[in-house]
Order: sequence, then structure tokens, then C-alpha cells
Amino acid sequence: MKGRIINILTMVLSIVTVSISALPAMAADVPKMTKEDLKTQLGKPDVIIIDVRIGKDWKASELKIKGAIREDPQKVDSWAQKYAKDKNLVFYCA
Repeated sequence: MKGRIINILTMVLSIVTVSISALPAMAADVPKMTKEDLKTQLGKPDVIIIDVRIGKDWKASELKIKGAIREDPQKVDSWAQKYAKDKNLVFYCA
């Protein structure tokens, strides 16, 4: 029994370690967009701009992207599925 628990803990630790080490690589795969690039995309029907700044930053900002949809970055699970997978999603988080 003790050996089985150790094996399970070892597997869980291995999975967590691999997952954590993959995060920087996943972040590097996300393409960045300049504001000039974004300006060329504004108004296109296949582009959805999602403002995911935290609440206080969003509220304090005088600058907001026209047409952007505000979503809470802490609640991705509740809104992620409502956007069509064939659209280009642009996340604004600065």
C-alpha cells in the first residue's frame, strides 16, 4: 500500500513538473500584435477583440478599444466557449 501511494505521488509530481515547464513554451507560441497591426484588423467580421485587463485597470483606463468586448480574466471558463472557433480572437491585456 505504501509503495502504491509513493508511485501515485511520483506520477502526480511528474505531471505537475512537466506542465509547469511547458508554460513558458506555450506563452512563446502566442503571436503578439502591434497597435498598427490591430488597427488594420478593426471592424473585420472575423476578428473579435477581447479586453481582459483586470477590473481596476480597465475601470481606471481612459483608453478603450472601440468594439472590444470586456471579459473577466478570472472567469475564462465561463465565457471562453461563447466565441466561435473560426474567429480570430485578439486579447488585450496591457
